[in-house]
Amino acid sequence: MPDADPLVPSPVTAVGILRANVSGIAVASLRTFGRTVDLGAEALHGGVTDLLARRFQWREMLSQAWYLITVTAIPAILMAVPFGVVVSVQVGNLIHQLGADSLIGAAGGLGVIQQGAPIATGLLLGGAGASAIASDLGARTVREEIDALRVMGIDPVRRLVIPRVAAMVLVAPLLNILVIFVGVIAGYVVAIGAQNVTPGSYWATFGAFTVVTDVWISLGKAVVFGFVVVIVACQRGLEARGGPRGVADGVNAAVVLSVAAIIVMNLVFTQFVAMFLPMRVA
Repeated sequence: MPDADPLVPSPVTAVGILRANVSGIAVASLRTFGRTVDLGAEALHGGVTDLLARRFQWREMLSQAWYLITVTAIPAILMAVPFGVVVSVQVGNLIHQLGADSLIGAAGGLGVIQQGAPIATGLLLGGAGASAIASDLGARTVREEIDALRVMGIDPVRRLVIPRVAAMVLVAPLLNILVIFVGVIAGYVVAIGAQNVTPGSYWATFGAFTVVTDVWISLGKAVVFGFVVVIVACQRGLEARGGPRGVADGVNAAVVLSVAAIIVMNLVFTQFVAMFLPMRVA
């Protein structure tokens, strides 16, 4: 009987290797998630403590906030216009077939405010903001600047993470408001220009179906998305290893995880709002 080829793994060995890899990835993922949660809790606690003790890094926070605004403001406008136009066109065509053209304002307002604006804000912050933060902290980590701070008795979380968290939480609702304004105006222009909707009926239904609660829900989504994005980016940056390649991997992981987290959280938010805050006509 010929001997088995040692280069070809047996089924048992292949299954064992696959099982070990899957279990290893699952355990590593849970540990990473735990470290991310710990970093978020530490950032919240440290931020409140620094504010009360008047040790908050205001200059660093304002610098980071201004940088986030400069890299996301114009892309936000460019993303908001298609959001408003697509919602107005797609929903408008359906409503037109039902003979309720006056409801285009309501559909456009709800679509942009509750869904389009916070998702666009989260994607922008997860793309431009998370990549910038992860690359900055990752470069500091591989250059051993983070270790040097610890040696000098300076907490990197208080010195670097907390100001970036505050900046992201500050910029997120501002960016969300910009997306809402541009998206609603874009939908209005398309409705009255291409779909023969009168301005009065558009704004009447917009105000009847869109209430202040919808705006607060949108702003709340944006703040939560921004917080999750910045925590993921900081965690990936502080754990970068292996030189420039490790920094690049950290940036890629920060962007991918941020976008995935935003999509999942938006689904949870939407279900929660539909259950406990049903739509009402003002």
